[in-house]
Amino acid sequence: MPSTAATAYHSSPCFSLQSPSSLPSNSHQPNNPLTSKPKNVLQKHPLYTPAHSNLSLQFKEKILCLEIMGVDSGKALSLNPSLHTATLHSIHSIISFLQSKGIHQKDLGRIFGMCPKLLTSNIRTDLIPVFNFLSQDLKVPDQSFRRVINKCPRLLVSSVRDQLKPALIFLQRLGFQDLEALAHQDPVLLVSSVEKTLIPKLEYLVSLGMSRADAVGMVLRCPGLFTFSVENNFKPKFEYFVGEMEGNLEELKEFPQYFAFSLEKRIKPRHMEAVQNGVKVPLALMLKSTDEEFRELMTRHGGG
Repeated sequence: MPSTAATAYHSSPCFSLQSPSSLPSNSHQPNNPLTSKPKNVLQKHPLYTPAHSNLSLQFKEKILCLEIMGVDSGKALSLNPSLHTATLHSIHSIISFLQSKGIHQKDLGRIFGMCPKLLTSNIRTDLIPVFNFLSQDLKVPDQSFRRVINKCPRLLVSSVRDQLKPALIFLQRLGFQDLEALAHQDPVLLVSSVEKTLIPKLEYLVSLGMSRADAVGMVLRCPGLFTFSVENNFKPKFEYFVGEMEGNLEELKEFPQYFAFSLEKRIKPRHMEAVQNGVKVPLALMLKSTDEEFRELMTRHGGG
């Protein structure tokens, strides 16, 4: 085992729990981590009730391992039933592998909490291909793995063949050529379904009356558009833009970030105040300016 992995192995939060030499032969030993302070964690856990008193020691240790890392074990077991039969050794192997790739122990709770499926993944067939994809396809240097994974933990539970590569190819064909920006700023696009998410949102923008080229130009300028809900974001904001603000498509093409602002907290209040002051403000200026800048704008041009 490489020295990095070896170091990670011994620093794993589950190491003392799963190591054969550390498994207690007598559960009442005073130094047993399950009968000292951590015991309270287990006794309060819903799976550690009298009705579940026949749970194996390893299962109890598994619960404790997850809780120590900050993972809601009940939720993780519910979302990933395979975790019930996973061994501590297999969980530890995954932890060690991630740490060997630069992931810090303090990151694990959030990562596993968001992606409990990761706890039962296969290192050789699932995880190694993901890191190869980051390195070879996205040109992410080893020292940046942690930053990219923390930005989008779902990368670790996405199929390279069925999800990551098809998404990358689609995005590159649209014009996303900055791999560094894609990896560090918008990796969520790589875990988005091409057929169910990316294409439908692009088609919705086209349905508003703009050309496909204009729609593509909008998502290139504001990649976040691919992450917004059609029903909860695009539709109500576009309806307000056209109906109340009497805006036109050219304004949206120039400032696609309009959809990134809150309709109730930013768009409506700013527009209403501008109308009350009789001031016509360019869309970008109206929404991007700070509260102080906007008040000054209203005072200066509204004559107030």
